[in-house]
Amino acid sequence: MSGVEARQEERGEQPFSGHWWGYRPIQSAIVAGILLALGFTLSRLGLVPEWAAIALYMAAIPLGAFYWAREGYEEFVHERVIGNEALMAAATLGAAILGAWEEAAFLVFLYGSAEAVEEYTFARTRTAIRALLDLAPKEAHVLRDGQEVVMPAAALQPGDVFVARPGEGIATDGVIREGHAAIDEAAVTGESIPVEKGPDDRVFAGTINRTGSLKVEAITRFEDNTLSKIIRLVEEAQEKKSQAQLFIERFGRRYSPLVLLGALLLLAVPPLVGLPFREWAVRAITLLVAGAPCALVMSTPVAVAAAIGRAGRDGVLVKGGMPLEGLGQVRVVAMDKTGTLTRGEPMVTDVIPLDEREAAEVLRLAASVEYLSEHPLAWSIVRRAQEEEVRLLPAQDFRALVGAGAVASVDGREVSVGSPSLFEKLGLDVGPVRDTVERLQAEGKTVVLVGDHTRLEGVIAIRDQVRPVATTAIRELHALGIKVVMLTGDNRRTAQAIAKELGIDEVHAELKPEDKVRLVEDLRKRYGYVAMVGDGVNDAPALAAATVGIAMGAAGTDAAIEAADVALMADDLQKVAYATRLGKRAQSISRQNIAFSLLVLAVLIPGAVLGLFTVALAVLAHEVSELLAVANGLRVVQIPRD
Repeated sequence: MSGVEARQEERGEQPFSGHWWGYRPIQSAIVAGILLALGFTLSRLGLVPEWAAIALYMAAIPLGAFYWAREGYEEFVHERVIGNEALMAAATLGAAILGAWEEAAFLVFLYGSAEAVEEYTFARTRTAIRALLDLAPKEAHVLRDGQEVVMPAAALQPGDVFVARPGEGIATDGVIREGHAAIDEAAVTGESIPVEKGPDDRVFAGTINRTGSLKVEAITRFEDNTLSKIIRLVEEAQEKKSQAQLFIERFGRRYSPLVLLGALLLLAVPPLVGLPFREWAVRAITLLVAGAPCALVMSTPVAVAAAIGRAGRDGVLVKGGMPLEGLGQVRVVAMDKTGTLTRGEPMVTDVIPLDEREAAEVLRLAASVEYLSEHPLAWSIVRRAQEEEVRLLPAQDFRALVGAGAVASVDGREVSVGSPSLFEKLGLDVGPVRDTVERLQAEGKTVVLVGDHTRLEGVIAIRDQVRPVATTAIRELHALGIKVVMLTGDNRRTAQAIAKELGIDEVHAELKPEDKVRLVEDLRKRYGYVAMVGDGVNDAPALAAATVGIAMGAAGTDAAIEAADVALMADDLQKVAYATRLGKRAQSISRQNIAFSLLVLAVLIPGAVLGLFTVALAVLAHEVSELLAVANGLRVVQIPRD
């Protein structure tokens, strides 16, 4: 936030809530407009003498100029900057000195109106995310000694247990202690489909309980919950400027004094060579108005603020103008595999019995052994058996074979579950199943065999499941002209199989964290702008090395939000393409505004110097162009969510 904006907020002039008619600068401009209209109409109808009309104009000038002139004065005093307001103030003063009271009043009215509308719109754009707070209930039904007590949600403390009934919002972040319900998390994650949750599941402030009654234990205070965190991060991000914004600000700081100097030269030089003073004084005033770069200054901030606010409401936290600008220029997206392209939860995909055995029998033997194991692959087999309601057998003498599998005594015989190499060491011939094993491995699956010392009972294939939207997400990135690269620590065969299934362009497997950093840096050399998508913790070095680091599933995770430039609150890969489209649209609209603003200046400045425009016409063209730039910047929010 600039010094001027901070002082505006302190004075209560930034309209963070309420209607436009309650905004004081707009009220001031309206009163000035009424006085201007009265003076103009009454004098033209001959109902009042000229001095009375001038008195109305003189009253309109301080009213119309009060807020923006004070802002210009403070900008000059505190920051030593000559800005748009200084140019307009000089033009108003010059018109008054020449006795052009009507033009002076018209100038302050139009400029004051445009500035008030622009600032109001900009402030509402920056703070529209605060509407999410309305989704969180203002009160909570807290349990005290078995009784429900109604208290302000803001007073909740960690450890308090509150009740959330169907249709009610969750008051603050918490953990479900009793009950099951479908929770609408759209406000936090942008996910439109309600999520089924039960005991020990986490819920977030501002989400809506759609079905059952819940008892929730608060784990944060209201001001520290996920919803408040999102709002705070978005508002802070909107103050962080992009390279384009910084360039325009630097340009404006040098350009505006040159316009003022040019006007002074028009005022002083022509009379020295015998040209009429008044005519060139009017041209100097017109130049001050025509040359003020208001539309240029507003060309980028509105689009950036609107884009970041819109993304925040859709569950995508963009942490400033720089990351948004980076998203608009991304040419390649690097993605981690486990937990990003896949769920990070291995699942059984195939159970192939041998010797005419039933698949359920193979699953029973394997799960009976693996029930005593803590390995993730083991639990995927147990989970599959539970899903199919296969009754397990008691196992004894369990032994884990590191890197190979496990063995236990089941139903009176020693059953092994493990890799093909384990059974080769046991002296069993795996030749009959070699083709099956190789086919499954080519599909990116981990293969385990089940059997005892005398024969093989079956083959089980396990694979980390690809996220349902991964293929669509990658297709959307390709449609944007973006290349997709997989970076994973997994084995090459599995990585290549998943990459082929998803349509990924380039694969790098068996990587250590430092290898991922090296490859991201290499991609930056080859393509310039690179986005890295990961979990925000394990991939933190690679996220930091990319132009834009994107963390997935960041809801309620401080580390993920801190590690990345962009945080996707849900595990939705399609939001990567959404964020990229948003960045490209914001960049495109900013460029349109910059080009339009420069074109307006290119027309108005020569016209003012050559005397082709009156002060009134220059003011009108100037303010219309400024409002058009603001309106065009707001179009960034029209991007589809999907």
